[in-house]
Amino acid sequence: MVRGKTQMKRIENASSRQVTFSKRRSGLLKKAFELSVLCDAEVALIIFSPSGRLYEFSSSSQMNNTIERYQKNAKTLASLRITEEVYVQQKLKDEAADSYKKLEILEDAKRKLLGESIDSCSVAELVQIEDQLEKSLSKIRARKNTLFQEQIHQLKQQEVKLMKVNTDLKEKCEMLAMSSIPISQPLSPDMEVETGLFIGPPKTKAAHV
Repeated sequence: MVRGKTQMKRIENASSRQVTFSKRRSGLLKKAFELSVLCDAEVALIIFSPSGRLYEFSSSSQMNNTIERYQKNAKTLASLRITEEVYVQQKLKDEAADSYKKLEILEDAKRKLLGESIDSCSVAELVQIEDQLEKSLSKIRARKNTLFQEQIHQLKQQEVKLMKVNTDLKEKCEMLAMSSIPISQPLSPDMEVETGLFIGPPKTKAAHV
């Protein structure tokens, strides 16, 4: 029979809770003993029952020796954690200060490129700023020329398309004009065709008396 999964919550029934405690306690003590023997590990286990009764297991001769060892290692670990936290905090402060300095330098360079705060600049600094501006202008002009060339290329493509459309429309108009000329009366290239629209009953010739 398959056992159902036990829900991890407090058992409300006191009798069932006591039975479960006894079984789990015995199993836990057994596992602690097996771990100490099989792995040659120093194991200490302390259990207080709901009524306050103490159950313990120690692989060493005295439980106090294991507890003292634990406390000593716990203090060392706590000290290491504090040291690590202090180191991390200091590192973050240093990085923030370094970033602030870099930001100040960038802001100062930006103001100088805009022609501000240059009264205290030396000739060498002004020459350097001028060179930077010339390089920037060269890049801007190059990019502008590239955009102009792309626009010219697009306009030429549109021109070719429009010329083709115009040619097609011209050919269609010529074909329509040719189709309206009677076959029995071919026209010379120089002949003009007159067309007229008349609305009303057809005219009849007068009868001769």
